[in-house]
Amino acid sequence: MSNKSFGTVGEIIACKYLIKNNYQIIDKNFFFKGGEIDIIAIDKTKKEIVFFEVKTRANKKYGNASEAVDSTKIKHILRGIKIYLCDKRWENRYVRVDVLELYYIRATDTFYINHIKQAI
Repeated sequence: MSNKSFGTVGEIIACKYLIKNNYQIIDKNFFFKGGEIDIIAIDKTKKEIVFFEVKTRANKKYGNASEAVDSTKIKHILRGIKIYLCDKRWENRYVRVDVLELYYIRATDTFYINHIKQAI
């Protein structure tokens, strides 16, 4: 499986996880010049807009998946959030950025999900 399709599978699993945990998905794969935001959802318990970066890995051979969210990636995410909020005219909403780490567990053919809230 290619890295892109593996990542797509991760995003599908992430959406199912979020819906199960009281989030309403409002957008996926929001592209803008210079980047993409994987998932945008509303945390129904806190009434916050949450921007998710999803990182899917087959193992931890190269470290934790969240370590791929470096300073350059953070700049792109924050820029994308500004664009998205302006496009929707949601400038005065509470927002946060979370990271979802998904690790494939070969033995059980499942994924372990680590939800890092307020990651940025």
